[in-house]
Amino acid sequence: MTWTIEALPLASFTPTFALSDAELHGIGARRWVADAPGRAPCRVSLRDADAGERLVLVNHAHLRDPSSPYRASGPIFVREAAEEYAPVPGQVPETLAKRPLSLRLYDRRNIMVDGRVIDGADLATRLTEAFEIEAVDQVHIHFAPRGCYLARALRQDPTLS
Repeated sequence: MTWTIEALPLASFTPTFALSDAELHGIGARRWVADAPGRAPCRVSLRDADAGERLVLVNHAHLRDPSSPYRASGPIFVREAAEEYAPVPGQVPETLAKRPLSLRLYDRRNIMVDGRVIDGADLATRLTEAFEIEAVDQVHIHFAPRGCYLARALRQDPTLS
């Protein structure tokens, strides 16, 4: 089974970069400066911010379906200098491969089918296994220690390859 990892679109977050600190605070967000490499993974570029790089820390609804009891949101980082991640079927970005991850497998109705905690180095294998389950429509990938959303994986239509 082929799959693709999908990052968040930059356009959704671009307006927040121009907000003042007070305006960000008013919407429950914060400006953040990365203090060390590897501590602020950007959800748009799917790469870690470098030390000293500016980001916005904002709440993001990653499962918005109001009919699902699994609807969810949480904090994410977006680099102000982010460029959108260009997905490649079957490829895992380094940012995901080097972290302990939690996978949440959902069906077409956005009902969780299963959940797994894995080593990021095993992500490609685990996604392939997850999509072998017929009911699985998408897999949300979270940072295991804090539970923050990182990205999602979708089935790749083999007719588009």
